[in-house]
Amino acid sequence: MNRIILADNQAIFRAGAARVLALEDDMRIAAQCEDGEKLFAAIDALRGSVLLVSSSLRLDLRDLLARVRSAGSRIVLVSENAEQVSEDLAALFDGVLCRNVPGTVLVDCIRRVAQGQRFVQRSNVTTMQSADSVGSRVRDRLTPKEMQIVALIVQGCKNKDIATQLNTKEQVIKNYLRSIYDKTGVSDRLELALFTIHHRALAEAAAKAGHLIQMKTA
Repeated sequence: MNRIILADNQAIFRAGAARVLALEDDMRIAAQCEDGEKLFAAIDALRGSVLLVSSSLRLDLRDLLARVRSAGSRIVLVSENAEQVSEDLAALFDGVLCRNVPGTVLVDCIRRVAQGQRFVQRSNVTTMQSADSVGSRVRDRLTPKEMQIVALIVQGCKNKDIATQLNTKEQVIKNYLRSIYDKTGVSDRLELALFTIHHRALAEAAAKAGHLIQMKTA
């Protein structure tokens, strides 16, 4: 049984990854951590695990890697979609994935790493162009306000929180969400967040919209 520790500050990604991995008979989610403190406690308590750790946690990588090696565990770095990971940095990890990794690739990576192999996801130009094409079409259908809502959904915000940040009513947000679901072809907020994460053009547009919201509320 491959015991897995998920460490990411985005609850949506943790939920999506856990949903994919829970379907595999040889994998068990042993811990989910949203910050470094909980991650380090899990590393010490769950020795011999495979860690899936997001670069967005902004941890001290030397300290993290030392703890992982000391615990006899293995580690896969999950980088942001537009983030560049140098060869030197990638060489320190047992695996490297992008946040928009397909479920089949995620499962394959963890199995290989658990067996002592290295797995580095190399972007396939054809695949990425196709994904960007889908993301671009959806992005162009969404209004600026809808894109802001998508950005906040990806961050894990509830309708009430979104309404507060956008200075409107919760019912207005619900109305917007119905329109967004129709345009993206998803049925709920989790599917929307996962769809956004897995399409680079849409993910980048949402990230920009989220940054603008932060600037306005700062």
